[in-house]
Amino acid sequence: MNHIELPIIGYVRSPLVQKFGIPRQPNLVNVRAQLEFVPPFGNPQAFVGIEQFSHLWVIWQFHQVLHDTPSGVAGQNFRPQVRPPRLGGNAKIGVFASRSMFRPSGLGLSVVQLAGMQVVDGQTQLDIIGADMVDGTPVVDVKPYLAYSDRVAATSGYADTPPGHKLVTWQAQAQMQLDQLIQIGALAHDDGAIIHALIAQDPRPAYRKHDDGRVYSVRYGKIDVDFVPDGQGLAVVALRECDWSN
Repeated sequence: MNHIELPIIGYVRSPLVQKFGIPRQPNLVNVRAQLEFVPPFGNPQAFVGIEQFSHLWVIWQFHQVLHDTPSGVAGQNFRPQVRPPRLGGNAKIGVFASRSMFRPSGLGLSVVQLAGMQVVDGQTQLDIIGADMVDGTPVVDVKPYLAYSDRVAATSGYADTPPGHKLVTWQAQAQMQLDQLIQIGALAHDDGAIIHALIAQDPRPAYRKHDDGRVYSVRYGKIDVDFVPDGQGLAVVALRECDWSN
């Protein structure tokens, strides 16, 4: 099997520090993140003109999936079929008919909004919105999104409509903890809305969505957010500082 080595040009810095809870597609939640580029790819001259574009294509690596494979090499242990969450987590479909993370190339592709650019210690950083990448994700390329050619009238098979949203409620204790964390500066004022939107995506595995007795936790920055199924929706029950031993 032939392999092509791709240079890592930078890394994603995101408040989403674990795979669980990450939106399953870009732009479902307005998560703010940064693309931090490394030498020599962070040279500001390489980004001249990029501010003229509202959105970017980001090509990146499913590095945690690769690390979890026995070989750690893309293309090894190829799975021809996967179980998309959209189909309930049980029905199988071809990997090339899915957006599954278990890809032979180990590469992901996302459209994100470009929100800003700065140069830090001589290296470029891009501020983006709508990221669906975990903190530390390696980036292998960035390209402008071209509305005239990239936006097409398309059909999307079994994923032709946006995913539904769960009704999310906050228990009194969780709301109080959120207010306290904002007050001491551990969370920003808009982080509550982002956390709410992340939970509304219902990050639970599809095959566990009938398990009503389990407490789930999404890690957002340095905060763990606990939530439980609550009737037809989900309830946020607690916010607490991360236990970094987990």
